[in-house]
Order: sequence, then C-alpha cells, then structure tokens
Amino acid sequence: MGGCVRSRWLTSRGVTRLQLARAVDGGVLTRVRAGVYAVPDADPELVEAAAHGGELCCTSALRRCGVWVLDPGKRLHVRVGRAGRVHPHPGCRCVTHRDGDDAAFGAVSVVHALIQTASCQGAEGFFAAFESAWRLGLLTSADRAEVRASLSARFRYLVDLARPDADSGLESLLRLRLWRLGISLQSQVFVNGVGRVDFLAAGVLIIEVDGRQNHDGRTLRHKDLVRDAEAAAQGFETLRFDYALVVFDWPRVERAILTRLSVLRACT
Repeated sequence: MGGCVRSRWLTSRGVTRLQLARAVDGGVLTRVRAGVYAVPDADPELVEAAAHGGELCCTSALRRCGVWVLDPGKRLHVRVGRAGRVHPHPGCRCVTHRDGDDAAFGAVSVVHALIQTASCQGAEGFFAAFESAWRLGLLTSADRAEVRASLSARFRYLVDLARPDADSGLESLLRLRLWRLGISLQSQVFVNGVGRVDFLAAGVLIIEVDGRQNHDGRTLRHKDLVRDAEAAAQGFETLRFDYALVVFDWPRVERAILTRLSVLRACT
C-alpha cells in the first residue's frame, strides 16, 4: 500500500480495532491521524502527504523520481482531489492540489505530476521537468503524447520543442528563453580538443551552464579553464553561467549573450 493505509481498508479485511491499537503500542504501526496508519519506515514525505489528506503530487512527486524541478521553495505538493478534506498537521506548508477525484495515498504518476506542474509552476517549470523526465527515461512516446493532449493549448508547443539531451534543467531553461528571443542553439556539440559543450550559438559562441555541486571546485575550475583556453585557440568564445545566474539573475545572462552575439556577428 506504499506504507500508508486507512484503517477502514484494514478492518474491511478482518483486522480488529484492538489489533490496530496493539500494533501501534508495539511499534508495528504509527498513527498518522485519525483513521490513517503507516509502517515505521514509510517514506516521510508520503506520510506527511497522508497527514495532509492525500498523495504526493506535482513537483514533489517528480523530485522523488529524480526529475529536475524549478521549485526552490521545496514545499510539499499534495493532491486531495476536488472534494477532499485538508487536515491540519504540525509544520504544514503544503501546497494543496484539488484536481481529479478523491486521492489515495502514495504519489501520482510522472505523467500526472507533469500535467500538474504546468498549471502550478508555469511554462518554464514544466519544460525543464518534462525534458528531465524524458532524459531519465521516465516517459514513453505514449506518455509524451498523453501529457501533450492533457495540457492546456497554451503549453502544448513546449512538448513539441522539448528534446531528451539536456544534462540539467538549467540547460532547458536557457534554451527555452533564448528560443523565445529568436536565438537558435546547437545543443551538446562536440568540439575537437575541447569535448562536448552545452550549446553553440552562431557557430562561434560556446555557452556552458554549470549546475554542478561539488567539493572539488579548484580541480573542476582548472579543467574548465583548460577547455576555455583550447576553445579560444580554435577561434571560439566561451560564456559560463551557474544556477544562481540562470535562475535568479537572468537579465544579466541575457545581456551577456545578446551583446557577445552582436559583437561576434559584427566581426564576421
């Protein structure tokens, strides 16, 4: 049952109230709230969703599957259904979703979560998550078609634009934003002596998006400098952006790219 269950499901299968009480006293079950029980090693997020009144959904369900999501706040998203009741619980910061019929416990499917993400997080949040899920192999062609058919018409172009080769959601965001500006990018381009680069614009401008989190910054920084020096020796120019720039300081990123493209084009 995914670790959480309603007491009426247990009693309908012959478990008595006395047995439930003894299971809680013995540590075999924990009481989540009135009428809801969980095994002690159940996923804490699924337990909190059950305490709230439903199942994990939207970006919370996607993050649980390893999908990259643009949701820095990391509030728990819980689907309770159209008529579902929200239950107060300690420290609640949950985002309640009321789509569909009454919710079960556990987590919604990746397809369902992506559809929710579009309406909850907007075009960019959906696009980054969709490309990430595709990259991870979580979406079949039928799944992608189902997502597209279920989306509002204003979001369907994003499925058509998506591709499965983005290494991170940051790459997805940058490509979508530059596409909106009319800038075409080559993605995952191999450059002799340099290796594979995230993007190539106008044939000469390498754009790298670094979402790495590591404890060996000096070594990686040196490798990046070697790559940039080799690229420069071959006539390329390189711009590098990290998570903070792409997510929180996009106007600066946009100015840098547009200005360098303008200068490089003027020189050709």
